[in-house]
Amino acid sequence: MPRILITTDYLRPDDDVDRYLTGHGHTTVHAPLAGRSGPEALVAALRDADAALVGHDPLTAEVLSRAPRLRAVVRTGVGYDAIDVAAATRLGITVSNLPGVNAGAVAEYTMGLLLATARGLVRSAAGVAAGGWPRHDGHELRGSTLGLIGYGAAARAVVPLAQAFGMRVLCTTGVPESGRTDPSVRFVDLPELLAASDHISVHTRLTERTRGLLDASAFALMKPTAVLVNTARGAVVDEQALADAVRTGRIAGAALDVVTEEPLPADSPLRGVDGIDVYSHLAGQTAEARAAAGTEGAAEIVAALAGKPRHAVNTPLPKPPAGDHG
Repeated sequence: MPRILITTDYLRPDDDVDRYLTGHGHTTVHAPLAGRSGPEALVAALRDADAALVGHDPLTAEVLSRAPRLRAVVRTGVGYDAIDVAAATRLGITVSNLPGVNAGAVAEYTMGLLLATARGLVRSAAGVAAGGWPRHDGHELRGSTLGLIGYGAAARAVVPLAQAFGMRVLCTTGVPESGRTDPSVRFVDLPELLAASDHISVHTRLTERTRGLLDASAFALMKPTAVLVNTARGAVVDEQALADAVRTGRIAGAALDVVTEEPLPADSPLRGVDGIDVYSHLAGQTAEARAAAGTEGAAEIVAALAGKPRHAVNTPLPKPPAGDHG
C-alpha cells in the first residue's frame, strides 16, 4: 500500500484530501514542516514515502537522494523552484505542480496591493494606530498603465480586473505569440514595459534567467512615480537595488508579498525603507484556493503513482533500485 507524505500545513488527517487518498488505497502520513525545517527533518519524513504532497519544502538533491521509495512529488501550488527537478529526474521521481490553481486568488490580491499602494492605505492605518489622523493625496488606478512581467494563469487573471479599473495593460513574456491570446494586451519587450508602466506586477517563474531580473539597471529605466508589486518569487528582485531605488526616489515604492528569504530576516535591506511594504506571502492563501490545491494535488498524486501525471514538469528516468541513488 503506497505511503503518501503530506507536509502542506493546511491539510489535516481525515479531511477531504485525506479521505480521497485513503479511498484510493493509499496510506497517508501528515508531517507539516512549517518554518525553516532542516534537511534531516525532510529526510526522516520522506524515508518511507512513495509520494509526497508538499508546500515550499526545499527538496534538494541531497534530500531526494535519501528517499529510496519516492516516486512522485506534487507541489500544492504553482512555483516549484524549491525542488531540484534535475535531481528528481535522474532519480526517477515525477515532479508535478498545479498550474492555475490559485490564479484567481493571486489576481485579486494583486489588485489589492495596487490599490493599497496607490492610496497609501498602510501608511494611513499605521498613522491612525499611532494616534494620528494622516491625510494625504493618493492616486487613481484609472488611466494608468500596468506592466505585467509574465503571462501565466495569474497574470492573465489580472488583466480583466485591471481593465475594469480603467488601466491599460502591457506585458512582457516568453510565451510564444500563438499563446498571446488577448488582443487587449499590448506585448512589448522588458525595457519598454519598464519605461512606460506606472505599476509593474511580477508574475514570472524563478529561473536562472529571471533571478535578479529587476536590478539597478531595471529600476533606472522606470518612472520615478512607478510602483513595483511582486506576488511571484522574491529572488526575481535584487532587494538591495530595490531598497536603494526607493530610498533615493528612483522609483516611488514597492509592495512585496514574497522576498528572497522568508520570513524576512532582521537585517534585510528592505526593512525601514519608507515606501516599501512587505507582506507574508498571502497571495494564494484563500480558503477557496487551498481547497482547490488540496483536491487537485491529491488527484495528481493518484495519477502520478499510476504513471499518468497530468501536470508533470519533468520526464523522469527509470527509477533506480533502492540503495543505488548516487
